[in-house]
Amino acid sequence: MRPADQNEPHKGNTAPEAIAEKLQEILNGMARVRYANHAVLAIESMDGSFHWSGATGIAHPDGTAMRTSTPFWIASVTKLYIATAVLKLHEQGHLSIYEKMTSYLPRSLTEGLNRTKDGVDLSGEITLLHLLHHSSGIPDYLEIHQKGKKRLWDSILEDGDRSWSIEDSMQLVRNADRPLFRPQAMGAKNRKSRYSDTNFQLLIAIIENVTGKSLQEVFEGMFYRPLNLEKTYLPSTSAFKNFTASATVWYKDQALNIPYAMGSARDLISTADELIIFMRALIRGDIFDDPATAGLMQSNWNRFGFLLSPVAPGWPIEYGLGMMRFQVPPVFSLFRSFPELRGHTGVSSAWLFYCPEIDMIITGTVSQLTAVAVPFKTVPKIAGFISRELKA
Repeated sequence: MRPADQNEPHKGNTAPEAIAEKLQEILNGMARVRYANHAVLAIESMDGSFHWSGATGIAHPDGTAMRTSTPFWIASVTKLYIATAVLKLHEQGHLSIYEKMTSYLPRSLTEGLNRTKDGVDLSGEITLLHLLHHSSGIPDYLEIHQKGKKRLWDSILEDGDRSWSIEDSMQLVRNADRPLFRPQAMGAKNRKSRYSDTNFQLLIAIIENVTGKSLQEVFEGMFYRPLNLEKTYLPSTSAFKNFTASATVWYKDQALNIPYAMGSARDLISTADELIIFMRALIRGDIFDDPATAGLMQSNWNRFGFLLSPVAPGWPIEYGLGMMRFQVPPVFSLFRSFPELRGHTGVSSAWLFYCPEIDMIITGTVSQLTAVAVPFKTVPKIAGFISRELKA
């Protein structure tokens, strides 16, 4: 499906030739991942002196070439934006991350989300910090499997597009047999954490309730206008009409057309360049009134446990406040050292990472739901290679 001559290097690339050749090789390897129809890769230093980006393959089944400027669905990379919005509202005094979620949401939405097997409702103990850290114990509504019914995500892939409300999501959680665990003591050394999209759906509802605005309006005021993000948007019927079409997402060899599901998930569409702009502003603390607020996202790291899930990340990933920290364990790298990465990934195989060791931002995607491992295989390789080249 992918013409061989559709490699598109970015015209503003400033990487040394040897590094550029290796990055092109890695990009081409991404595009050869099973079922991948395109690949985008971009790397830029924090000071902007180093930039390389490229794209290859087709953006849509009709053969339209994938470009570095083509918008793509970033899926759960959006959690970086949601957590940033919550922290900005926190520093402005509109909410407190240490407060209970029930202070900002109606009981009709929150009750029964973490109920013990003997019927005790612990939902009132859950704070915004629990939600940001995935330490609430609330199950992931996308993965809940009720007897005789398909998981929500599976039903979308197998039966077609559909929409849902946050009330629908919370009812799925209430219908689950039991929570993952009790809300954790946040100061505990060995507290449990388990990735759950439900946590961030609740944070979105809190953002909208506190501000009296839609998430789109909040993001416009906090991110789009200040950072001049012209191709970043939340999927909706009107947005699809007003913005450049985003790259198609595939599930195996099936091109997905799921605008209602994408709109309900509340995950952004963006471009490689605009993801880099956002990440630079976040790491520097430029988004916040107090740059030190950015440090809250990169604190109190907690490691996920082992997890068998097609969509949720697990060990050895650590989680801060809406941000992942990842480093290849020595046992998996033949004890070769790889740099630490901070950022987030998404089920679409999209990622956005900052590497402190080389002071660079790395982003990309192959837009394939079966390729969630691509970021964890590709980005450490890139960061390690550039680190060695810079030290040589």
